Amino acid sequence: MDGGGIVSANLRLLPWPGPAGQRSYLSTDDGDSSLSRLADEIEEVQLETGAELLDHAAMMLENQKVNAVELRFLSARLCEALRDALRVAESRGGRLPEPEGDDAERDKLPTSASGTSG
Repeated sequence: MDGGGIVSANLRLLPWPGPAGQRSYLSTDDGDSSLSRLADEIEEVQLETGAELLDHAAMMLENQKVNAVELRFLSARLCEALRDALRVAESRGGRLPEPEGDDAERDKLPTSASGTSG
């Protein structure tokens, strides 16, 4: 909120949950604020961690001696990494600029591209 009590239309989904596990958003028009930079850094760490975990998973799956407990633990970490990556994708996608062009023409694309024939 700004000093006038108006909430910015620019909401950013943050890469960490709120105190009760709910989604957390940052309302700012400054994409270079300290909190925005911190969120960017955490997103990068989350994506790097996911990539490392994926490499580790590939190695574990090649090992015939991996037991069920290890695979369950791996599955839980992979689920966490996927959840983080999906949140990053949603956050970044929500900040993409709207495509330029006529809204009416853009709205027609899915129906005209459906390939219906007479």
